[in-house]
Amino acid sequence: MRRFAVLVAFLLALGGCDSGGSLFEVKAVAAGVPSLAPFFAEDSGLGRDGQVRSRAVPGGLQQGDTPGLYGGTKQPGICDVERLKRFLTAPRNARKARVWAAALDLRTDEIPGYLDRLTPVLLRHDTLALNHDYKKGKAVPFRALLQAGIAILVDEQGLPSVKCSCGNPLRPFEGDTSRISVTFGDGNEKWRGYDRAEVVVVRPAPRKLERIALVDVQDPGRGIERPVGTTGEADAGFDATERRAVPRLAGTTFGEASRRLADAGLAVAFRGGGPPPDRARVIASDPGAGVELRFGAYVTLSVAAEPGTEGRRTSAPAPSASSAPPVGSRPPTSTGPTPSRQSPSKAPPSSAPPSEASAAPRSSTPPTATGSPPQVTSSAPPRVTGSPPPATVSPPTGAPVTSSAPPPTNSTPASSAPATTAPVTTAPASSAPATTPPTPSTNV
Repeated sequence: MRRFAVLVAFLLALGGCDSGGSLFEVKAVAAGVPSLAPFFAEDSGLGRDGQVRSRAVPGGLQQGDTPGLYGGTKQPGICDVERLKRFLTAPRNARKARVWAAALDLRTDEIPGYLDRLTPVLLRHDTLALNHDYKKGKAVPFRALLQAGIAILVDEQGLPSVKCSCGNPLRPFEGDTSRISVTFGDGNEKWRGYDRAEVVVVRPAPRKLERIALVDVQDPGRGIERPVGTTGEADAGFDATERRAVPRLAGTTFGEASRRLADAGLAVAFRGGGPPPDRARVIASDPGAGVELRFGAYVTLSVAAEPGTEGRRTSAPAPSASSAPPVGSRPPTSTGPTPSRQSPSKAPPSSAPPSEASAAPRSSTPPTATGSPPQVTSSAPPRVTGSPPPATVSPPTGAPVTSSAPPPTNSTPASSAPATTAPVTTAPASSAPATTPPTPSTNV
C-alpha cells in the first residue's frame, strides 16, 4: 500500500509539472542556409541574405510599420521580385503557383498585383513566422524562427510575406511566444547572439503604408525611406543620428499622438492586449514635450479611461519572451479577397495558455482636478536600449500614412483613489495604493 501511494504521488507530481500546457515547436532558420524543401531552388537568383546581428527591442510584439523594425542597404537587389513573378506565372509552375497563392489566401490571378505591392527588406531581429515548405505538391506549414539578416518581402501592413531566397510563403506566427521550443538542425546551427527572450513577432500595421523607414544594416547612422512596392531604386536617405523633440501630446487623441510621434521619427510601445482606442484622450507623455530623443526612441503615453472601461498607459516593457501575449492569426487585409475556404497553410491551434504578464510599476500621475478625475493607469517609462525601432499605433482613418508603433505585451493597469478629508474631525487624508518537422539536433 505504501509503495502504491508513493507511485500515485509521483504521477500526480508529473501531471502538475505539465499543467502549463505543451510547448510550441519552432524550427530555426539561419541566414544563408538553403531550405531543404523550397518552392524554388535557392540558387535560382531570387534573393540573398545579409549578415546582421539581432538587436533587442522593448517587448516581443512589434507592429509592421515600426520605423527601423527592418533594415536595408545601399545596394538594392536583395530580392528579385520580377523573377519570382515570372516563376509563379510560368505555365510549367501552374500547380505550384496555386499552392503558393492558397498559402497566402490569394487566387492565382492575383499573384502579379500582390507581388507588385511587396517591399524587400532585411530582418534586424530574430523573427517568428509561419513558414512553408513545398513537399509532394503541397505547402507544408511550420513555425519558424528566422534569423536576423534573412531577406524577406513584406506586405503593405509590414507583415513578412515571402522568404526571398527560395520564394517560400510566410504568414504571422500563431502561439504564445513564452512557450516556444526552438530546434536547431539540418545545417541551421545556433547563431551568435541568439536569445530566446529577444525574439520578435510582427503584427500588421493598423493601416496601409506608403513608405517604410529602414535602418542601413551596414551604416546604422543612416536611415532609408523606401516607398512600398519598390525594390530600392527610389530610396531616400536620412540622418538617423539626428535628435528629434517629443511633440506636445497632452489633450490630443491617442491616434493623433501616435501620428505625431511617427512624423517625428519616434515610437510607441504598449502593454496589454492592444493599443488604446484612437479616440482615447492623452493626458501625459513620458518623456514630456520638448525632450530630444534619438531616432526610434520610445515614448510612453498615459490616456484617460473611457466610461465603463479601464484606462491604460502605453509603455515599453523590458524584452522578455515570457511577457509576450499569444499572437493571433493574420487579420484580413485589402491586398486581395480572401477565399471562403480556410487556407490549408494555417498552423493547427494549440492548447497552450497565454502567459500572464506581471503588473507594471506605477509612475507619476497627473494633477487631480475637482470632481472625479479620469481613471488612468501607469507604468514605468520605457527603457531605451541599443537602437530600437520606432513605431506608432493605429491612427484614425484618412490620416497620412507614416511609420508606426510596436505591439503590445500584457500588463495590469493600476488605479488610484483621490484623497478625502473630513471637514472638522481629524480624519487624515488617505489614498488607495495602486493595485496593482526535421529531426532536431538541439532544443533551446
